[in-house]
Amino acid sequence: MTPPTTHRLPAAVALGGAVLVGVLTAIQARINGQLGLHIGDGFVAAVVSFASGLAVLVVLSAVLPAGRRGVTALVLGIRARTIPWWMLGGGLAGALTVATQGLAVAVIGVSLFTVGVVAGQTLNGLVLDRIGYGPAGVVAVTMPRVAGGMLALVAVGISLQGGVLDRIPWWMLLLPFLAGVGIAWQQATNGRLRQRVGTPLTATFVNFLGGTIVLAIAAAVHVALVGPPAELPAAGWLYLGGVVGVAYIFLSAALVAHTGVLLLGLGVVVGQLGTAFAIDALWPADSGPGWVTELLMVLVAGTSVVIAAAPWWRRRTSPSSSSS
Repeated sequence: MTPPTTHRLPAAVALGGAVLVGVLTAIQARINGQLGLHIGDGFVAAVVSFASGLAVLVVLSAVLPAGRRGVTALVLGIRARTIPWWMLGGGLAGALTVATQGLAVAVIGVSLFTVGVVAGQTLNGLVLDRIGYGPAGVVAVTMPRVAGGMLALVAVGISLQGGVLDRIPWWMLLLPFLAGVGIAWQQATNGRLRQRVGTPLTATFVNFLGGTIVLAIAAAVHVALVGPPAELPAAGWLYLGGVVGVAYIFLSAALVAHTGVLLLGLGVVVGQLGTAFAIDALWPADSGPGWVTELLMVLVAGTSVVIAAAPWWRRRTSPSSSSS
């Protein structure tokens, strides 16, 4: 499938935007992790986070002309079946990510959560680029890109040193990996939906609507089994996770056509790990790997992005180049 002609962002802007997505993702992870800790129920915390983001998107979609046009295009596309059902499923991955944040981040820390996400995101990003699933079409899996991906996995291996596996349940390490796999798919899917509806705002709205429905069902089942959670905390900042999520999913949907799935993911990794290191250094988690290990993870992951992005950067900044 040949993607439509798109105005290409400068390389520095595209990768800078990807890093910003990572910064926002790490901040959201800490917010949702603390909300889950205060409530005592990660599923309810995830619903609160997603529902707050959905409320913001409902208002923006009603007020902004681009939002109204996007919703109209979405409805018409669904009726005409030019928008297939699977393009509406990005919220499933978002639901898994936010639920994982609420269940695990307060225990394992933002850095350890992030490196699990890195592993899943890197591997699935390579696959999705190779098969041309993203809106940028088939993106060649060159040796620098593979080497960059492997270095990102080395960062994951570093994170598991120092007896981390002895202190943390295995499922708390598996869930971030699965969330990373889902995030790569979510970014590509939202990017394709954005092409169909003409605006990242509507793609983000669809993501939050589906995720809120799934999480509400999961939370209702969990509450029925274990009882209602503790009283909701009064601190207002604990409820900002959904707003932060709106910002980074919007940016991801807008940027993926300019970077491809893998390079978007690797740029996100730099922002995630750098911010995660700063957060965990100032606010350590119960079972984190320690600041020395976290700093080494950040350096290795940053090197992986430089290696993977360098050939792409040269092509995109060359005056004679018109495509990635």
